[in-house]
Amino acid sequence: MTKNDRMPRLLRRVGVTAVAGALLAGVALPGVAAAAGHDRPDLQATVQEIVDSGFAGAQLRVHDQRGQWVGSAGVRKLGEAAKPPTNGRFRIGSNTKTFVATVVLQLVGEGKVGLDAPVAAYLPEFGMDRRITVRMLLQHTSGLFDYTGAVLPDGTIVPGIPLVGQEFVDNRFHTYRPEELVRFGLSKPPLFAPGTDWTYTNINYVLAGLLIEKISGRPYGDELQRRILRPLGLRDTVVPGTSPEIPGPHAHGYYRYQDAGQWKTVDITRQNPSWATSAGELISTTKDLHTFFSALNRGKLLPAPLLAEMRKPHPKGGYGLGVWVQDAGPACGTVFKGMGGFHGYGTIMGSTPDGSRTFELSLTYGDSTADLAQAYDKADRTLVNKVICNGS
Repeated sequence: MTKNDRMPRLLRRVGVTAVAGALLAGVALPGVAAAAGHDRPDLQATVQEIVDSGFAGAQLRVHDQRGQWVGSAGVRKLGEAAKPPTNGRFRIGSNTKTFVATVVLQLVGEGKVGLDAPVAAYLPEFGMDRRITVRMLLQHTSGLFDYTGAVLPDGTIVPGIPLVGQEFVDNRFHTYRPEELVRFGLSKPPLFAPGTDWTYTNINYVLAGLLIEKISGRPYGDELQRRILRPLGLRDTVVPGTSPEIPGPHAHGYYRYQDAGQWKTVDITRQNPSWATSAGELISTTKDLHTFFSALNRGKLLPAPLLAEMRKPHPKGGYGLGVWVQDAGPACGTVFKGMGGFHGYGTIMGSTPDGSRTFELSLTYGDSTADLAQAYDKADRTLVNKVICNGS
C-alpha cells in the first residue's frame, strides 16, 4: 500500500463495509461529554460530523492545550437511541501492532533480541529466508505473502483465508492458530526480496508475537500484561484470544456485504478474533489508548535510541516500527499515529512527538452505503488538523 491508501486498502481487503485487516480511573456516563472543567461544543460538533459521514457511532477523546474532553455521537446499537458509551470497549485492530512492536523493542533494549538479526535464528521451525530481520517484520519490509491475501503487481488477486462476504460471516467463530496463519503465508511465493520494498502485511506481526513468546517463554498477551498493561494501569485493555465477546460496555459493530447480488448487514460484534492474533486482536478504550500512546511518545516505555528507531518512517510507506509517521506540514510538524480496522470497528490514535496533544477515535460501522474508507481518512485528517495542529 502507498501512504495515501494505507488503511482504506487494508480495510477493504478484510472487508468491513469496506473494513480490514487490530489496541482508566474516572468513568464517564454513556454519551455524555466529560470535560476538564469546560464544555467543548466544537469537539462535539466534530464527532457528530464524523458520524454523519456514514458511521453508526463514534467515541472521541482529546487531550490538548485546553485539557481533556471525551464525548460520543451516533448510536450504540442500530435501531436504538442510546449513544455509544464514552467508556466503551472496542476492537482496536492494527493498533495492536504498536503494543507488540513496543514489547519487541524492549526485548531489543535488554539484549535478548537483535533488531537486525535474522528472524530464523529465533523461529527456526518455519524455515524462513535468513535475510528477513526482526526490523523487517516491524516495518513491513519482509516481502512475506500475507495470509489475508494480496494483490500482485500485475493486478492478480491471490485470496487468503476467508475474511470477506458470506464465507466470513459463516466462518466468523472459527479458531486459527498463529502457526497456521504463518505457514499459510509462507506457502505462497514472497511478494519481493527481503528489504527491497514495502507492503503492509499482518503476517509480520503474527511472527512478532511468536518471537515474543519464544524469547519470553510466555504467551505474548501475558508479556503485554507484564510489560505494558499492568505498569500503566490499562485495566480495560484485553487480549481476547479466541473469545468472541467484548467484555464491559461497548457499542455494536456491523458488517455490510453483498451476497448473491443482495446487500446484507449483520451484527458482527461477536466474532472470534484469532485470525488477527498479535497483528490486531486487542480490545481497549479511548482512555487506555491515550494512556499508552502518551506514555510511549513521552519516552516512558522505550529508551530514547529505540524510540528514535521506532519513529524512522520507511520512505514508501510512511511506517516506522509499529507506528505511522506523518509530516503534517511546516505549521504542524510530525504526527505519530496508530490506525486500525476490524470487522465492524475502526480506530485512530494520534499524538505530537512529546505526547502533549493526543486524540483517540473509535468508529463503529453500520448499514450506511457511504464510502467508509474515504470517511475514515477524512476523520483522520480532521482530527490531525484540529487537535494536533491546532487548526493550522
